[in-house]
Amino acid sequence: MFNINKYKEIQQLLKKNEVFSNIVAVSKNHPQEKVLQAIKHGVYVFGENRVIEARDKFSDIKEQNPDIKLHLTGPLQSNKVKLASKLFDVFHTLDREKIAKELAKYKNNLLNKKILIQVNTGKEANKSGIYPNELKEFMNFCQKDMGLNVTGLMCIPPIEEDPKIHFKQLRSLAKLNNVKELSIGMSNDFEDAICFDPTYIRLGTILFGKRN
Repeated sequence: MFNINKYKEIQQLLKKNEVFSNIVAVSKNHPQEKVLQAIKHGVYVFGENRVIEARDKFSDIKEQNPDIKLHLTGPLQSNKVKLASKLFDVFHTLDREKIAKELAKYKNNLLNKKILIQVNTGKEANKSGIYPNELKEFMNFCQKDMGLNVTGLMCIPPIEEDPKIHFKQLRSLAKLNNVKELSIGMSNDFEDAICFDPTYIRLGTILFGKRN
């Protein structure tokens, strides 16, 4: 069952701190019925990690309710870009030139949509994302060469480190690169993210329960 009480509690926490974040309800690995429950409670922004799962779950929902906004919060494979460009409204995880080039082929599908670059702030070898020292060059490539609407940055801090260090770094990188939107904070660290004025917080387990 979707935890509407927790959703409202987090909304109140954001309001109390005068933070105007979008709560992205990450529904990956949860059945469509939980999404429909959330919609009945007035939730309209959802996140999915896999393109095919999102298509199967949301195609009919979005057709029936154009107010629904769907965010891609997981890695994007090149062979799924065309489909993703039609389905999703916000992309949180642009992480390499190959995907930027593929997205640029479908600009007609991306009108009025937003793209965020995933930054590997912890420089973890097993994690996706652009290293901070390579961000400026990659940003120029995406915006100027590929003509993509890059509006912000996203990161996933290393599990064993203080997330606030990484959120602060991401905010500084955003300022240096003249973008304003930040996608920071998940179920385990969203309260740490709040003081950095995130545009999006990505909440899955805390709202939908443990995944199947």
